[in-house]
Amino acid sequence: MTFFEQQHQARQETRKLVFLFALAVIAIVIAVNLAMALLWNFKFGSHHELLHSYPKGFFAINTLITLALIGGGTLIQTFNLRDGGDAVALMAGGRMISPATGDLQERRLLNVVEEMALASGIACPKVYLLEQEDSINAFAAGYNQNEAVVAVTRGTLNRLTRDELQGVVGHEFSHILNGDMRLNVHLIGVLFGIQMIAGFGQQLMNFGRFSTSNRDDKGPPWQLVMLFAGLALFVVGYIGIFFGRVIKSAVSRQREFLADASAVQFTRNPEGIGGALRKIGGLTDGKKIGSQINHPNAEQLSHLFLGSARPNLLDGWFATHPPLMERLKRIYGRSMSPLEAPELQTPYAEHAERMPDLPFAAAGFAGAGDGPAMQPSAPSFGAAGLATPSLEFGNSSGNKSPLPAQLDGAVRNPVAARAVIYAMLLGDGAERDAQLAILKADAPQQAAMTTFLAESIARLPLSARLPLVDLAAPALWQLTQPERDNLLAIVDQLIAADSRITLAEFVLQTILTRRLAPRAGRLVPIRFNRLSDLGPDVALLLSLVAHVSVPADRTDMTAARLTAFLRGATACSELKLASHDYCDGASLSFPRVRQALDNANQLAPLAKPQLIKALLAAADDGNALQLTSADILRAICAGIEAPIPPAVAATYQAYPWQFDD
Repeated sequence: MTFFEQQHQARQETRKLVFLFALAVIAIVIAVNLAMALLWNFKFGSHHELLHSYPKGFFAINTLITLALIGGGTLIQTFNLRDGGDAVALMAGGRMISPATGDLQERRLLNVVEEMALASGIACPKVYLLEQEDSINAFAAGYNQNEAVVAVTRGTLNRLTRDELQGVVGHEFSHILNGDMRLNVHLIGVLFGIQMIAGFGQQLMNFGRFSTSNRDDKGPPWQLVMLFAGLALFVVGYIGIFFGRVIKSAVSRQREFLADASAVQFTRNPEGIGGALRKIGGLTDGKKIGSQINHPNAEQLSHLFLGSARPNLLDGWFATHPPLMERLKRIYGRSMSPLEAPELQTPYAEHAERMPDLPFAAAGFAGAGDGPAMQPSAPSFGAAGLATPSLEFGNSSGNKSPLPAQLDGAVRNPVAARAVIYAMLLGDGAERDAQLAILKADAPQQAAMTTFLAESIARLPLSARLPLVDLAAPALWQLTQPERDNLLAIVDQLIAADSRITLAEFVLQTILTRRLAPRAGRLVPIRFNRLSDLGPDVALLLSLVAHVSVPADRTDMTAARLTAFLRGATACSELKLASHDYCDGASLSFPRVRQALDNANQLAPLAKPQLIKALLAAADDGNALQLTSADILRAICAGIEAPIPPAVAATYQAYPWQFDD
């Protein structure tokens, strides 16, 4: 099942979630009204008149108060989770791991996450550690892949080998790539709402217990009535907990099987996720389970985790996770025994800052040969038309080499990561002078560092530059929103220094905007259900890919670009695009392209793969996909918040980074 089919299925699951939520609300409303009716009779002694003894609007008021509590709780919790993955990780007691950490176990975890992100072609998620949890467990959370987080317990770091850790991370990346996370975050808000009654009942019990007795001649004292009312509502609140279990069971169990299978597919090693699950089984002892989470919010978040977060008294239909032995049997094809899970002997290193002191005056490549300078001439989307792409960051030698230490440190430091982004935009000659003047005025802390890092970036192979942006994502996400806004504003100024926007600049700006803008990671409404609703926008994007994919030095450039456009049009035949829909270079303005991406991002999940298939067809001339074509496709995928297709990912995997722990 593809990513987009998974997203579509997630929307279907959301409808199931709404239905079960409605059932839970109805059951709670009935129970509350029954409890309040009994309490009214208890207080006033009207045991025989039944409905005729209740005040006018008695049941309506009970119902409205109950609905207000449930709806208000859901809205409040949903608002509290507006920041997506970070809010969920903090709710679980997580601590964000600094990209520059010197702890060897944390470094190993970050390396595994970075490798998985580069292979998947998505921004590297932020990583959180649940420091107080000694069990083996993990989760991924967020509204979309641009702001996802991965969290693991301390026991996961202490007890798993690198292969097993890769299996766990691969499992969580499945949730990121398959669109499970958004539904899971919604579920947290829903469960909080339907469990609000229990919390309100507890408050009433406290009020009744500590309030002053005020007995009258009409029955028991109000203090006792309030105490019993609170107790009744607290008991009724467990209806919410019951339905919460039902909802989580209905939504999450099959997705765990899928994520296990995906982890094997990602790592090509069943011993990874299989070994981790077997060790969870080995840690299970009596009432304590090997994946148990002790945080107070564990029950509310239990559907997110790799394994059961709490001992489950309601096995079968009400379990949030499939049985451990059944998961292992599906992975291995046979029954497997648990494994012992002792803490591994791993040396620790004191935390050390990986970046040298600013401004790197003494560092550099003193012994390295001079690489070719970055070329400033690149395609523009300006009035002069779209030129053929010739700018690429780095060199074209194709040689593979480790990531230089300066860049390896810079992408993990929030201050230096900004300089990496600025360095990727530096041009040559007068343009470079103008850009450096902007940096000295608006970002003096990064100005000297930018010049230094540009030399290191120039020595990288072409296929390494965008993965470098993915590696820098966790450090950039540590910036406050004003700092992110400032970075984006400076990026815009650097791009505008030569009064045009190039292909490389467009790609970088699109990716950064989707990841760092104020509304990055927030929910995007679906406005278009079919690709045919966006005919002109699709024609514009196909024309863009056709222009980028056909070099300007071809003698048949115009005809070849039109042919590429028509290849893409054929792949989405429902639009009935023809030659007259093709946009020439003068029509490819930056505002039009940005608007087309914004509209395409509001497509229904099952319509997006049709668009990506058409764009791939336009770029595919029967030969290996060019890097420039891969870049523009990657930017478009970032713009519509979709994973990059395998053909694009393979282009970047020509530069395989694997980091030393």
